Amino acid sequence: MRQRTPLALFGAAVLVLVGPPLLTSGSGGATGTQIPGLRFMVPNTPGGGYDITARTAAKNAEDAGLTHNVEVFNLPGAGGTVGLSRLVSEHGNGKLAMSMGLGVVGAVHSNDAPKTLADTTPIARLTEEQDVVVVGKDSPYKSVDQLVAAWKENPGKLPVGGGSSPGGPDHLAPMLMAEAAGIAPKDVNYVPFDGGGELLASILGEKVAFGVSGVGEYLDQIKAGELRVLAVTGPERVDELDAPTLKESGYDVDFTNWRGIVAPPGLSDAERDKLVRLVEELHDSPEWQKSLKTNGWDDAFLTGEEFGDFLDAQDKRVIAVLKELGL
Repeated sequence: MRQRTPLALFGAAVLVLVGPPLLTSGSGGATGTQIPGLRFMVPNTPGGGYDITARTAAKNAEDAGLTHNVEVFNLPGAGGTVGLSRLVSEHGNGKLAMSMGLGVVGAVHSNDAPKTLADTTPIARLTEEQDVVVVGKDSPYKSVDQLVAAWKENPGKLPVGGGSSPGGPDHLAPMLMAEAAGIAPKDVNYVPFDGGGELLASILGEKVAFGVSGVGEYLDQIKAGELRVLAVTGPERVDELDAPTLKESGYDVDFTNWRGIVAPPGLSDAERDKLVRLVEELHDSPEWQKSLKTNGWDDAFLTGEEFGDFLDAQDKRVIAVLKELGL
């Protein structure tokens, strides 16, 4: 019987309500979603998955009239753990939240971070998406089989780039891909970048042989012909892309990434509930539902304590998978 790869169990999502100031004076007050002075931190560079999700959510919240004057700021570093430490230090601040996902879970371990997601207040998991295996438009690799053949010949000389630290989604996906192709994960030359925005320049400049990142991060570049997608990592093809899954290409990988939102520790029940309510209202809005489809994100909504339990399970999964891969 074929065993399912442990990362097939990973899944799910985020919300990141951040972005330029929201100027609407809509119905947020009536539904209890207005949080004056709300700030959202993106713990990686502009153009990455956390950033894109956040700015999309901010616009959707504005269009839906849920809140206003929300400030977004980027605080990159160490795979998201610099931002995590900042968040935890803001004990009791009900007007600050941070976008995050599987990448931060992994970065906590790879960077031996002093603070973990167990130190935060879980708010919501919102989106799930597949990773894509991409090369630049001038790459000699036209299919995933061509890429893997060259990769197997000399793994160390074919660097793969990802927008997360070791233990994060863009690291774990190619490691599982390597294992499925018969390449020892320890032989893989993985080059980490602080988000998909930084990774993109290296793919286009052929500083890495190929890259792995989220669908939503590179959808525009793929459609514009700047990037060539060779495969997707999840169980099914992505409607917007003309690319096979790794599994149908003969590589036993079934992997999805997720993104979510957490807040500082020490919030009152009322402060936590208001943040959750804002996310719930956004999730149910037509604006957000349209963005899910546009960006190739899957809806995987989960809030509060259930999201906290999910975070704990994901932490254990990352440790287990890294051990299984010998990393």
